[in-house]
Amino acid sequence: MNPYEIMLLLDPELADERQNEIITRVRGLVEQRGGTWENQDAWGRRKLAFEIDHKGEAAYYLLQFDCDAETLEELTRVLKITDGVLRHMAVQRLDAAATTSQRERPAREAPSREGPPRPAPARDAVPTAE
Repeated sequence: MNPYEIMLLLDPELADERQNEIITRVRGLVEQRGGTWENQDAWGRRKLAFEIDHKGEAAYYLLQFDCDAETLEELTRVLKITDGVLRHMAVQRLDAAATTSQRERPAREAPSREGPPRPAPARDAVPTAE
């Protein structure tokens, strides 16, 4: 089992009941195939950077769960053909221990913008007038 999360963008004109049906279907598919549901977070309506299907806003949901790769493939297939889903993106989450250790890691020193020291110009190289 791998930890995944899906960012789901739904049509903002969908009724709340239909949005909940889509989320419930995803959750049911994960649990039916032996996965575990971690969390769902409704981010609400947000403006899109560009229009999708002539819509300037979308209802955002962040879904977090654990499942195997075959279940994720099936989820992706189902979301592609579900009416009302504008976009979705599934990514594998880092586990909590890895995330914590990355935050506690000391920051690297920023590279110097000065660069390597330059040699002083040679005084003998200046042509003299005779």
